[in-house]
Amino acid sequence: MTDPLALHRDLLTLDSHIDIPWPHGPDPFVESNRCVDLPKMRRGGLAAGCFAAYVPQTRRSENDNQTAFLRAQTMLQAIRSMGRTHEGIRARVTETAAEIEAAWREGVISIIPVVENGQAIGGDPGNLGMLRSLGARYMTLTHNGHNALADAAIPRADLGDPAAEHGGLSPLGRTAIAEMNRLGMLVDVSHTAKTTMLQAVAASRTPIVASHSCARALCDHPRNLDDEQLDALQASGGLIQITAMAPFLRAKGSAETVTVADFVDHVEYVARRIGVAHVGISSDFDGGGGISGWANAAESPAITAELLARGFGRAEITAFWGGNFLRLLRRAEEIAR
Repeated sequence: MTDPLALHRDLLTLDSHIDIPWPHGPDPFVESNRCVDLPKMRRGGLAAGCFAAYVPQTRRSENDNQTAFLRAQTMLQAIRSMGRTHEGIRARVTETAAEIEAAWREGVISIIPVVENGQAIGGDPGNLGMLRSLGARYMTLTHNGHNALADAAIPRADLGDPAAEHGGLSPLGRTAIAEMNRLGMLVDVSHTAKTTMLQAVAASRTPIVASHSCARALCDHPRNLDDEQLDALQASGGLIQITAMAPFLRAKGSAETVTVADFVDHVEYVARRIGVAHVGISSDFDGGGGISGWANAAESPAITAELLARGFGRAEITAFWGGNFLRLLRRAEEIAR
């Protein structure tokens, strides 16, 4: 019988969406009340994390756009500063699949910078090059609220959003996707409207990722992907990373009542419907994520234990915990070359 903890410790485990406190937060190398810090990652056998430079959606004046672009750059620089060694914990900024694997073999935690919300480019796809130069490997096209690139799943009435603004992607959004493909950045469709997501699948030369979403068949939330969207992911080689956000896992669920079993229900549903190769794991820790049994990075082995209990084997669990995400990174790298 496989020991869940031993198996977990032997895997390259990657969480594809973690937020950072901003603008002030504790030293990530010191144990804190955050869901994710480096001691918790080491204790929970979490080998790699995508840390997000999150830009909240605002109005879109030139000043607002430049503020968003500056914030994204400053946050990416802060994420990069996590790549150091302190009191026996080693962390490294890794920008390619090969670098992530090399760090894992050396026992070094991978810090993978990413960007959340396309307003971060300040209305100019030419700014994507700067974000990529700071290490960003994916960008979420929208957050809550439409932006200049695309329609979001959740419009912002306080910003004057109509139900739909662009009918999916705007021409600027299509230009941004082409530039992301050129730079080797994955296109992330979490937070986007269904129209945006389906059009992004068709527009992107690289398979797209939903870095922190769940299955709408199991929980009818506008942030989740329905079966038509899952089928489009499968056809294009894309990937959904199930996330530990209680309201996305079970209707009217709270972090106390939603459990690891509910989380794995979504992983299992997607795996059975469109295949093991198209589903992975994310937490959205420190951005609202956290459920009973997986409330912080130190509790990550609980996910492996539940997957084993459901009958998934080592190869499948390896794919869920990072193998599938690394495949997409490699494909993005190939297309960029």
